[in-house]
Amino acid sequence: MVYSLLGILLPSLFIVIAASVSVAGIVRTDVAQRLSLFISIAAAFLIFGEKPDPIKWIGIIIGFAAIICSIPWQKKVAGRNVQSNTWVYLLMVFFGLGIIDVLFKEVALYPEVSSNTSLFIVFILAFTISFIGLIFQVATKRMRFSWPHIFIGWVLGVANFGNILFFIKAHKALSNHPSTVFSSVNVGVILLGTIIGVFVFKEKLSTINKAGILLAVIAIVVISYHQYFTHIF
Repeated sequence: MVYSLLGILLPSLFIVIAASVSVAGIVRTDVAQRLSLFISIAAAFLIFGEKPDPIKWIGIIIGFAAIICSIPWQKKVAGRNVQSNTWVYLLMVFFGLGIIDVLFKEVALYPEVSSNTSLFIVFILAFTISFIGLIFQVATKRMRFSWPHIFIGWVLGVANFGNILFFIKAHKALSNHPSTVFSSVNVGVILLGTIIGVFVFKEKLSTINKAGILLAVIAIVVISYHQYFTHIF
């Protein structure tokens, strides 16, 4: 059941994110993706039974502060006002990514199935659904077949496969601390993405954005220190 849900959600969410970017803009879509961490953290304590811990909570709160500070808040997208119905797409991105993270944690809990096997099953299902959708759109002339797009899709797929594989392995290694994995991964992505944006794409950061980077580093240190302290003692 979990495999089937992931096989459907993964390709569907890519379409939703593309639609969200086109109507709401990259900034707001990025905000929805980052804030989906709320769902993952809530699931860690409400579904997976993790016990609250003061030090970990401090790290998580700092992580959320880093997310808020890293957001490039703006009122317009590409010089135009945002459409009134964009909240539907943003909510779908928010809940979709949060649910996917929770489902992958469920997959990591299967002791009788390896991470590689689980992920292979999920990606085969996702590929099958995506391929059927592609054939339908090409056949109905809603989309033109393009080899460069196919190549780019494979590159993104391989990168996504590796990302999710290590995400599941982290959950297996820290099975009793799902909030540590959820928060560390999300905050780490923000930190790495910001660094790449600055040094590769020459993006400009506001003072608040720079504070977000500092808070992200602090959050990762606090959460990692807590995990190390727990293993030692």
